[in-house]
Amino acid sequence: MLSLKDHITPVLAVAAITVFSASGVEAHGNHAEDIPEGKYISDDPIDSVLWAHILLMMLAFGVIFPTGMVLGIVRNRWHVPLQVFGTMVATAAYFMGHKHKGRTFAKNIHASFANILMIMLIVQVVFGIYLKFHLEKGFHGKIRRVAVYGHGIVGKLMPVVAWVQMLFGGITALGFCHEDHLGQCLAHFIMGSAFIGYGIILTIIMLAGQYWLRRTGRSQEFFDSVLIAAWGCVNTFTEHKWGEAWAGSDIQHTTMGVIWWCAGLAGIWLSRKKDGTPKRNFIPGFVILITGWAMSSHPQHLPLSTMVHTFFGYTLMAAGLSRIIEIAFILRDASTISEDGEANSFQYIPPFLLYASGLLFMGATEEQMQLVSDAGITHVSYILVLYSFAFLMFLFTNMLIHLYSANSSPPVPPKDVEGTEQMPRMNGHSRGTDSRQIRDAEEFELAGLMSDEESPESPSTLGKNNEPHV
Repeated sequence: MLSLKDHITPVLAVAAITVFSASGVEAHGNHAEDIPEGKYISDDPIDSVLWAHILLMMLAFGVIFPTGMVLGIVRNRWHVPLQVFGTMVATAAYFMGHKHKGRTFAKNIHASFANILMIMLIVQVVFGIYLKFHLEKGFHGKIRRVAVYGHGIVGKLMPVVAWVQMLFGGITALGFCHEDHLGQCLAHFIMGSAFIGYGIILTIIMLAGQYWLRRTGRSQEFFDSVLIAAWGCVNTFTEHKWGEAWAGSDIQHTTMGVIWWCAGLAGIWLSRKKDGTPKRNFIPGFVILITGWAMSSHPQHLPLSTMVHTFFGYTLMAAGLSRIIEIAFILRDASTISEDGEANSFQYIPPFLLYASGLLFMGATEEQMQLVSDAGITHVSYILVLYSFAFLMFLFTNMLIHLYSANSSPPVPPKDVEGTEQMPRMNGHSRGTDSRQIRDAEEFELAGLMSDEESPESPSTLGKNNEPHV
């Protein structure tokens, strides 16, 4: 076996040095003496160093690492170089976050949570470097299996954790979500993120998850209804402080939780036919629609906030209505409209409207509305900006899914006809039989991280790693 130093490349050395050097830096400093009493940020503007920190962190954790994650799933040879580059960008940005001048901040959640995110990054790089050594004899054989699963799990968790940290960064930079505003911030950011997450899941299942859905033997509405029922149970018992007098908002939020778990149970029941096979239903779409109507009717303190909340409600109602139309009239209760798995153009509408709904709701807290109102920005301009961000997020999600589909095994067609000649793919490789496609679809190990003994002999994946393009 080769020694450790024989496996060390300049790229791996740079990754190790940059990541471990970041671990010795303290979190964002606490400069309470510069902050006026009753506030959580100083009156100084954000300087160029802090702007660079913000933009580079968004580039690393919002673009580079998610792209590298997808390349790792499909075992592409660009996975490691891209993740190393992202690590270097993130490390440089991490130092900038502690060396800036200008605006200072009180002790905050963004600084504390940054340590968790950086620890995850360090663990991820350690796993990657260890797996790259291909140590598999004796005790290392057991460690390697743990490292493979750990590397995959942490890598898939990082986009979610990074999203939370970006939200913390935004509210920290503005000094929002303290004292009486905390509860409202939590409600808006949690619920808004849930809408966006649901939209992303719908997009993934629509474009790349049909085989997995068929393998589960359940309809998509079954899983949606289970989550709706669970969320409703939580809302039913957490929206009111028991033992205190009931307020109008408490009643409204609690009844919304009640209808969620009631509708969720109905959706679970309707998700199967008489013979036990999966069946589509309208329940999740209707829950989204009625939730939009209810949340658009919340009383607001500012005219701007009222108009933004109203348009948010209309957007969410449109998402629910378009989802019902998609299932009942476009797909006619089928999982997909075509045998090749291509989505109808109408099917893109519900996921996108969920992206937009989530961003509208996250951007409609009391403090944000006051800031926008004081700046003289109209509700039309503000909504158009949020919709622009929704389009960018929708675009990036579709690009990642396309990247996965273009570099992974071909999807399993609904019909398995023996002896039928498979049409060649666009990259020139011929399609294999459906049984081989199913086997290839179940291979999720990362390229370059598996030894020859561990790696399955799959021509569709092994040959692809040598392709010069992504």
